[in-house]
Amino acid sequence: MTTEKTAPAEPIETTHSTTGSSKGARRRSWLVFARDVLIIVIVAVLVSFLVKTFLVRSFYIPSGSMEETLHVNDRILVDEITPRFGGYSRGDIVVFRDPGGWLMPDTSPPRAPVVEAIEWVLSLVGLAAPDSDDHLVKRLIGLPGDHVVCCNAIGQITVNGVPIDESAYLELPSAESPASADAFDVTVPADSLWVLGDNRNRSRDSRYNTDQPGKGFVPLENVVGRAFLITWPFDRFGALDFHHGVFAGVPQPQPAAEGGASP
Repeated sequence: MTTEKTAPAEPIETTHSTTGSSKGARRRSWLVFARDVLIIVIVAVLVSFLVKTFLVRSFYIPSGSMEETLHVNDRILVDEITPRFGGYSRGDIVVFRDPGGWLMPDTSPPRAPVVEAIEWVLSLVGLAAPDSDDHLVKRLIGLPGDHVVCCNAIGQITVNGVPIDESAYLELPSAESPASADAFDVTVPADSLWVLGDNRNRSRDSRYNTDQPGKGFVPLENVVGRAFLITWPFDRFGALDFHHGVFAGVPQPQPAAEGGASP
């Protein structure tokens, strides 16, 4: 009897195994990609948050008190760090928290929690400015110790006895209008500022808050920083002019007085 030899079995291709391995590799590559994207997003949000908190903040302009320098709904960037080292100068455009009683109470209805949450997230990276309504923006006229008076015979404000020509930025009803419709005579106390809006007859600024606890002065601790750039709308994009030259002839103030108003 002869024994028939059978040929060794040929290996069978495991198509299912190869396909599964390929799918697993693609799945792993997508997971790696998603992980990398998530890390990039987290790092970007963290960097933006740190920049917003310590370097630069974004605000929008809710009123016309600084026209024509700033228009309603302009978006501005505020430098928080430079003034901390170099201080402020007359002519700077400063953003500050309400010292108390400058702003009317907010009577708008509460927004939906979803809207609040979205704006809060956007504010972390500087794409929204939900607290703009709690801040004010004005031009710095008087530094600590400055004696600021309005007005002289031709309607100009004087700082430490020197008249300043504000025609480069001032918005008034006419060329003959005084720099302020209301007279004042103040000496700025230590660690405070005297600020006015460029749209002088439509600005509730230091002049009109002398009956408040702070007597119209802005504590330096309330100042967020110095506005330096308009970012939106795009056709108004550009650096802000501080007009420091207007105050070039003003002498250094005497040591700051303890009180606010001059006798």
